[in-house]
Amino acid sequence: MTNAKQPGKGERLADWFDGRLGTHTLGKQYLRKVFPDHWSFLLGEICLYSFIVLILSGVWLTFFFHPSMNEVVYHGSYVPLNGVRMSEAYASTLEISFDVRGGLLIRQLHHWAALIFVAAMVTHMMRHFFTGSFRKPRELNWLFGWTLLFLGLFEGLFGYSLPDDLLSGTGMRFVEGATLSVPIVGTYLTLFLFGGEFPGDDIVARFYSLHILVIPGIMAALVVAHILLVFYHKHTQFSGPGRTERNVVGSPFMPVYMAKAGGFFFLVFGVLTLIAAVATINPVWQYGPFRADQVSTGAQPDWYLGFAEGLVRVMPGWEINLWGHTLVLGVLIPIVVFPLLLLFIGVYPFVEARITGDKREHHILDRPRNRPVRTGIGAAWISLYLILLAGGGNDIMATRLHLSINTVTWAVRIAVFVVPAVVFVVTRRICLGLQLRDRELVLHGRATGVIKRLPHGEYIEVHQPLDQVRLHTLTAHERPGELVETERKGLSPDPPRRTPSGSGRSSS
Repeated sequence: MTNAKQPGKGERLADWFDGRLGTHTLGKQYLRKVFPDHWSFLLGEICLYSFIVLILSGVWLTFFFHPSMNEVVYHGSYVPLNGVRMSEAYASTLEISFDVRGGLLIRQLHHWAALIFVAAMVTHMMRHFFTGSFRKPRELNWLFGWTLLFLGLFEGLFGYSLPDDLLSGTGMRFVEGATLSVPIVGTYLTLFLFGGEFPGDDIVARFYSLHILVIPGIMAALVVAHILLVFYHKHTQFSGPGRTERNVVGSPFMPVYMAKAGGFFFLVFGVLTLIAAVATINPVWQYGPFRADQVSTGAQPDWYLGFAEGLVRVMPGWEINLWGHTLVLGVLIPIVVFPLLLLFIGVYPFVEARITGDKREHHILDRPRNRPVRTGIGAAWISLYLILLAGGGNDIMATRLHLSINTVTWAVRIAVFVVPAVVFVVTRRICLGLQLRDRELVLHGRATGVIKRLPHGEYIEVHQPLDQVRLHTLTAHERPGELVETERKGLSPDPPRRTPSGSGRSSS
């Protein structure tokens, strides 16, 4: 009688964890989960990896930064500022930049990663918006991503303000003015925030706590919840042969997708490090320490808050007096519009579901041209954002283009109302035109450029029928109501093509 082979140490350790955490069951269920292959899905990974770089570089910077506004006299490696009185926060920032080995690289890596993190989040959310992946059952995950974006904006503002240089101090003056404009309680909020008269003695320490502890903790929890929901729900995918609402075609998470993701992480890390090494950003030594009686010329916030700056710059300086209180509408209205622009994107999935009455689950993504209204709304929102971003640099634009700043400001004011409406109409018409072009391709095939003469003398161009893969991609969608109405009215000479069974849907 032979003895059974005893399990090894690794197997016993795996059994121990499985008995207490159910790791085998979880691994069997999720490690083989399929992820589709498409370049646009990498945008979310850029968000995640840049966030990891932010955490790593931020932890390193906390070892050397002193979040204090106590005044000291600087004696360091940067000779032009020797003997100048400044806060400990600014002095430690100079020390990190010039006296700590690799300090300037890590500082710039942290700042560049923040800019790219927000840019990736915006692009990632626009990809979800235009393809409709926010629909049921992913509305909650959309809100998680939107909250991450909203928190990221303020996290960047707090980090931008920590060095206590003249540029960030100018931004703090803007924050003070915006807080003061809040009716009735604005003065109390300002005193609470700054701990006294501006700039106070506590603002850097308070922002430091928010920047390294409170907001990152909330964002990390949201990132984990966001990823867990991605695993819980089936991953979205673009339409194609074999792809339905009930399956996912792609590569398993382990080992294929994990290997690709690991390589992509190091690629993102390397590109961020390269940018930080060759492109200077936020050279605080050039601005000097903050003084309340000075302001830096050409002051600009980081790009993701430029549209908020633009709202204030293009708003007329209106004031009204009500019941003994002065309402500074020139600042109050912009700080109200600022969150409303972001709130519109956050609640849009629920608005669209309510208007369309669509309560179905969706796992197949839309092509943007097949949703002309949604695509037009998204394009209009982006155009408004870019206009306000340009308005935030109206002084720079006027200087560089040799124009009057009043001309630039009025151009932006008019464009805020005109351009989004024009962009919506044009984008919607382009989408419908692309739909008609796809319809012609389905009905008549692709033009080959070959001219053929018929026996009775007529010349025609030979068309090549599309293959089944292309036909499936072009027909597996709901048709816009505008095109259906056009066909019903007899404005199109060709009858509508019936969608092959199982390859698409029709709203007619």
